[in-house]
Amino acid sequence: MIRRVGQPPLANKTYKIRPGAYAILPLKGRFLVTAQVAPIFDVQLPGGGIDPGESPQQALHREVLEEIGWRISQPRRLGAFRRFVYMPDYDMWAEKICHVYTAHPVRQIAEPIEPDHTTMVLSGLEAIAVLGNDGDRMFLSNYVG
Repeated sequence: MIRRVGQPPLANKTYKIRPGAYAILPLKGRFLVTAQVAPIFDVQLPGGGIDPGESPQQALHREVLEEIGWRISQPRRLGAFRRFVYMPDYDMWAEKICHVYTAHPVRQIAEPIEPDHTTMVLSGLEAIAVLGNDGDRMFLSNYVG
């Protein structure tokens, strides 16, 4: 059973399972994170949905490149959590199955191509304080120790 983090599902909603892969990216004692600046400001671990036919690691590489413009190497799975959310971009209630990895940032090769995303480099404590969901905070807190 994958641990639920955050709000329980609403009884009157139907949720679509939405698997995703997300990365903790340590860089010189700090961490790369992404901030979605619109429609609301939300700091997240870089990552996102796993497309049909894509492995979690393939999605992780693609999503990190799209959201922060970095190539990564040596992804290692740390675990997973699930959360029940409304995804306004998709007009969908989702049960997000979030697979969390740690990986080595190799180099930035592009600017973020996801609209309204910007890259931030924060200390562990700064990142934990501003991450927008309990699951991301839980995994980064455990990673930082």
